[in-house]
Amino acid sequence: MDSSIHPEKLHHVTHEHEHDEEGNKMFGFIIFLLSESVIFLSFFAGYVIYKTTTVNWLPSGVEGLETIAPTINTIILVSSSFIIYFAERCLQRQNLQGFRLFLLATIVMGSYFLYGQAVEWSELEFGFTSGTFGGMFYLLTGFHGLHVLTGILLQCMILIRSFIPGNYDTSHFGVNSTSLFWHFVDVIWIILFLLIYVWQ
Repeated sequence: MDSSIHPEKLHHVTHEHEHDEEGNKMFGFIIFLLSESVIFLSFFAGYVIYKTTTVNWLPSGVEGLETIAPTINTIILVSSSFIIYFAERCLQRQNLQGFRLFLLATIVMGSYFLYGQAVEWSELEFGFTSGTFGGMFYLLTGFHGLHVLTGILLQCMILIRSFIPGNYDTSHFGVNSTSLFWHFVDVIWIILFLLIYVWQ
């Protein structure tokens, strides 16, 4: 009796195993994002509670936050979600040149956002210790900025890895998870923008 496995069947089994493994990795990554969501939701809840119960919410001498530059930064960051989506689509079509171009554009847009935030911080008339608002402002925007920086570093890593021959021929988990993380960062910023800059 021939107990050998047919090559096509072996290939099919191997492919299914790789697919299941990638699915498990993505499930784990989604759980990680959910845990991050809990942290941000806790901060959001604290911000709302403090804002609605504190008499002198804004620091002394501060009437409100400038919104033009933050609005521009928000548009750029949110737009970068569409750009990284285009990068994913290019990779699915095995268009590495397009993938690298769109990914590089996402990195530039994210870096510009961080630059804009740094400029805003340098021009603010209050600091981290300027009352409850000052502490919450720097905590929320700083913690989010750290996530933006993490996303940029991850994108740089997958961009570099795209130059390794055959690296993205089968598994796109690194790219897909990084893109999902970037969408998460953008959604969090939209909530932050509404809480801090719109609801003043």
